[in-house]
Amino acid sequence: MEIDTAKWSGEGSFTQRLIDHLAKLDGLTHIRVEDAPASRSEADYNFISNEVFVAFETAVRTEPVKRLGVFPGSRTVQYQKLDVTGLETRLAAVPEIGAPDYSDDGMLQYLRTERIIPPYQTRGYKLVELVRVYDASAPRRS
Repeated sequence: MEIDTAKWSGEGSFTQRLIDHLAKLDGLTHIRVEDAPASRSEADYNFISNEVFVAFETAVRTEPVKRLGVFPGSRTVQYQKLDVTGLETRLAAVPEIGAPDYSDDGMLQYLRTERIIPPYQTRGYKLVELVRVYDASAPRRS
């Protein structure tokens, strides 16, 4: 398992928990974490947006086929051992992560909020963390 965090600032406790759990999963070969350009900070809240790209492990299997509809044969097919739907199911079973707030064929999206009250201050701020998990092998959306 290869984890690339060179383009990530390290902000986001939920993102860190997610990465730690993804590193333990079978079926993934590479994880890349990046800060998304939507991150911003105001007086009353901090908005952190991170993107996680995962590459799924592939394997080869042999399938029987009929050539010209009559002659038996076989072919080798490459397939992913895990996909986004399977990843969603596995992450939903983990209590610290849970089910995503939105999902489709190529992405999972988590939105987490928490109130942070620093020591020696009367007012705190709201931390909003948006994490999107993408299939790195999926074609780019336009």
